[in-house]
Amino acid sequence: MKEPISISEAESIVMEVLWRHGPMRSENVVETLHGQQKWREATIKTLLSRLLNKGAIRAEKEGRRYVYSPVLTRDDWLSYESKGLLDRLFGGRVAPLVAHFGRHGKLGRKDIAELKRMIAEMDDG
Repeated sequence: MKEPISISEAESIVMEVLWRHGPMRSENVVETLHGQQKWREATIKTLLSRLLNKGAIRAEKEGRRYVYSPVLTRDDWLSYESKGLLDRLFGGRVAPLVAHFGRHGKLGRKDIAELKRMIAEMDDG
């Protein structure tokens, strides 16, 4: 994993758009988020600017406009965020996390079956 880039919850929503749709101009990001968020255009452009300053995205000039694309991969971000969650809440261990969800009824039969399958695969290889 590369050097972690910390992004806020609002910034992660903008990143999800770029991860899902690929390179976009700011007006396309605004249009995509219009139905999902009650943010003004200026708010979205501020979030893009913050992400640019953090190095999470890049901007390439295309005519008189910029096209924004992710530098931070979703996988790297998930790894960083999930490690932080595990460290903060469960001492860096996965088993207590799974036990917590099990005790609070958040694991369905499909989840349990998938966990068993993944554990079996890890034991085999």
